[in-house]
Amino acid sequence: MDFKKLIVSLILLVVSCLYASAQFIDGGGYEDLYDSETVSAMKSHVRFLSASALEGRRAGSEGEKQAAAYVADAFKEYGVDILTPSTGEEFGLKTDKGDTLTSRNVIGFVEGYDKKLRDRFIVVGARLDNLGSMTVTVDGRPVERVFYGANGNASGLAMMIELARMVRTNSILFRRSVLFVAFGASAETYAGAWYFLNRSFSSVDNIDAMVNLDMVGTGYNGFYAYTSSNADLNTLVSRLSGDLHPVLPELTAAEPYPSDHRAFYSEEIPSVMFSTGRYPERNTEKDTQSILDFEGMERELEYIYSFVLSLANLNNAPAFRQVEGPSRGPSYDDVVSYNECDQPPLFLNSADPGKFLKEWVYQYLKYPESAVRNGIQGRVTVDFIIEKDGRVTDVRVIRGVDEELDAEAVKVVAASPKWKPGRVNGNKVRTSMSIPVEFRLEKKGGKASFGIKK
Repeated sequence: MDFKKLIVSLILLVVSCLYASAQFIDGGGYEDLYDSETVSAMKSHVRFLSASALEGRRAGSEGEKQAAAYVADAFKEYGVDILTPSTGEEFGLKTDKGDTLTSRNVIGFVEGYDKKLRDRFIVVGARLDNLGSMTVTVDGRPVERVFYGANGNASGLAMMIELARMVRTNSILFRRSVLFVAFGASAETYAGAWYFLNRSFSSVDNIDAMVNLDMVGTGYNGFYAYTSSNADLNTLVSRLSGDLHPVLPELTAAEPYPSDHRAFYSEEIPSVMFSTGRYPERNTEKDTQSILDFEGMERELEYIYSFVLSLANLNNAPAFRQVEGPSRGPSYDDVVSYNECDQPPLFLNSADPGKFLKEWVYQYLKYPESAVRNGIQGRVTVDFIIEKDGRVTDVRVIRGVDEELDAEAVKVVAASPKWKPGRVNGNKVRTSMSIPVEFRLEKKGGKASFGIKK
């Protein structure tokens, strides 16, 4: 054979073999070659969890069981301790038909380093199950439709798994311990979250906060944090907005979806739900991996990691409700709570109390020099009324730290510009709200700072 022809033949053979092997890369494509390790891992998680073989992961199904085993195996691979069997902790659930289905939770655990706080917990949760599949008739023929649930909620599970990896890798930075829970039977009844809180976990009183990851894969629609208007969680979200992050959540007073955080809220545990909001493919067979924005998920993951780290390292756990001060008396009987307004009061067109803290309070707050010299710091909780004409009145401290710090917080809040008043049934109302004003001293040099970095 001619030597040149031999070389050409060999080259063609090598190219054809490479092409043939590329045809069978599992779920990948040439574009995947440019993925980061985190994006690649999340794609792999979603690919398995939303595969047709799992038939939509209906609660109590074999698909949900396989999904639970997958989450447990991923935790083990990342060195996260498992507090449940490899296929999850089983529990029974009565159905409308009177029978019992068996669902399961998977619990991972990363211990904190602080001897005083390691027995306190932050729970990070994600819904394990989805709607399953159903048979419909099309042109007279039965057709099986699978609700793959790539965004609902394989996306949240994938993000939780990678968050567990990050927390485990950097566990020396976390004062509190972190629990990672894949909740079964969640799609309709939140039964897994209820079972965890009422039957499974014996130290519920030691849970300081819950972070819920549900439907986080369509970041082109936005990225939201729903805190049920918890003042301490709002402050933390606002404080992190001063740091450099590739993406920041928008605080929302409207719940994107009902989910597992509701069970924790019922137990008066401060809870935040991170979500990318509503999307048209939800609860349809079009909820597949193709609709997910994995690069956006990676950016969200970086923010949520910082949020969980900050939450785990707080000196004081977030309060479920602000301590009520003495009654204002009969002349204030018409005052409506901030949380009870159909349209909450707006500061600079924002319903987020953190906007008021960042754009007004912390801009004009001055740290009393004597408090700096004496090392006095802490959180002053200030309560006030927003009148129907937007004026701020009746400013008072309901949880103080020091006379000078208390007075400074009251002075700045009382000088607030007008708000847009809250409304109920379309009518303006007098609205009461409370905010936490943080005074902090840095460890080196006793430098003063406030709750949100400038």
